[in-house]
Amino acid sequence: MSDEQTQQPLDEQLDQDGVQQSEVQEEIMSKPTEENIDYKDKWLRAQADYSNLVKETNARRAEWVAYSEAQILEEFLPVYDNFCKAFAHEIKNGEKDFESWKKGIEYIMQQFWTVLKNHNIEKIETSGKQFDPNMHEAVGQESVEGKQEGDIIREVDPGYSMRGKVIKVAKVITNTTH
Repeated sequence: MSDEQTQQPLDEQLDQDGVQQSEVQEEIMSKPTEENIDYKDKWLRAQADYSNLVKETNARRAEWVAYSEAQILEEFLPVYDNFCKAFAHEIKNGEKDFESWKKGIEYIMQQFWTVLKNHNIEKIETSGKQFDPNMHEAVGQESVEGKQEGDIIREVDPGYSMRGKVIKVAKVITNTTH
C-alpha cells in the first residue's frame, strides 16, 4: 500500500477493482442471504413458542388456582352443613337440650379448626406476650400493676398466620404505665 492509501479513511479506500469498500459492505448487508433468512425464521419461531408457553403457563396456573379453591371449599362444605343442621334444631326440653346443642356447636368449631390446621393456619399467641406490631394491633391501653409497658393484657380479636406469614393480626389491649 502507498502512503496515499494509508492516509485515506478505511471506508474510503478502494479495493483492487477501484470500488470503495463501503459500497461492497452495503451491498452485502442489503442482500439477505439464505442463512440470514433462516436465522430470522428460527428467531421468529422461538419468539412465538415462548409466547405460547407463557399463555399456556398462565392458563394452567389459573386452572390450579381454581382447583385449589374448589378443594378447600369442598372441605368446608360438611362444616357448613353441620352449622345448618345445628341452627335448624329446635330446643324443646330446656337446659338439657341446650347443652346438647352447645356440644354440637363445639364439635363444629373443632371440625372447622381441623380444616384450617390442615391448611397450615395457626393462631397467633397473645397471652403473656410482649406487643409486636408485626403480629398485633393495639386497639386500647390499660394500666395494670405488675405488668411491663407493652405487655398484652388481653386479646380482643384473634390473629392467624400461615406458614409463618401473618394473614390476620391479633387485636389486643396493651399495658401502659401512664
